[in-house]
Amino acid sequence: MKRKMSPARTKAWIKFGLIAFFALLFISFALFASFLAPYDPLESHYTHMLEAPGRSFFFGTDQLGRDLYSRILYGGKSSLLIAFAVTGIVSFTGIFIGTAAGFFGGVFDNLLMRFSDMLMAFPGSIFTIALVSFIGVGLPNLILAMSLTGWTFYARISRSLVLSIKNNVYVEQARLGGASNVNILMRYIMPNVLPSLLVNIFQDIGGKLLTISGLSLLGLGSPPPAPEWGFMLSEGKNYMYSAPWMLIFPGLVILISVVIFNLLGDSIQDLMNPRENAW
Repeated sequence: MKRKMSPARTKAWIKFGLIAFFALLFISFALFASFLAPYDPLESHYTHMLEAPGRSFFFGTDQLGRDLYSRILYGGKSSLLIAFAVTGIVSFTGIFIGTAAGFFGGVFDNLLMRFSDMLMAFPGSIFTIALVSFIGVGLPNLILAMSLTGWTFYARISRSLVLSIKNNVYVEQARLGGASNVNILMRYIMPNVLPSLLVNIFQDIGGKLLTISGLSLLGLGSPPPAPEWGFMLSEGKNYMYSAPWMLIFPGLVILISVVIFNLLGDSIQDLMNPRENAW
């Protein structure tokens, strides 16, 4: 007999589906920017400088007459690319290191954890700013700088999860049955570790977007004239009163993206642990 889904789990699935739809829609706007943008993001219209939002320019223009709507669409490519790249690198590296440290233990565990403690002693944002300032601005350097410290968070969480799992009865039975360490890790440890980390991974995308925007606001992101949300805020702050749309629209896009990915992480958590108040 087929088991009926509980109301809490039904609500959790509906919530996840709605938020996932909006997240995919948001990503699609960035991926298909070349088809959706009415203008070249680098094209200047000197007769329309600082023009307010209207029929010709949906979000208005900037100080060089460039279409803000087109620049925001193209800026999503670089901002989301960096956020997804950094999150993917730090999550994979941190989970690999933390899982290995927790499973094998001993000197390997102590060395890795002491190294992560040393990195966590430095504020992540300050370390990233110092490193980017030293090695130079640019997309690869920004990804490298943000990845060097971000993995420690995932390493510590995955290590604690592995420590709580590796001594369970089914793991001991698999070991007594002759299963190798790789087999135990892939069949028994990782399937129990990854679902709990998915919440942190998706929520971390929003956090990385905020960090990227903050670094670009300081001039440490993608070099101009490439469109990027944080750099657009940096340009708009000089026209806060004469052309407020230069701040409003990039800021709204950053806010919406962060909220969407945070809610996506919350919806995944509700799927794993459904509650009656899932809304």
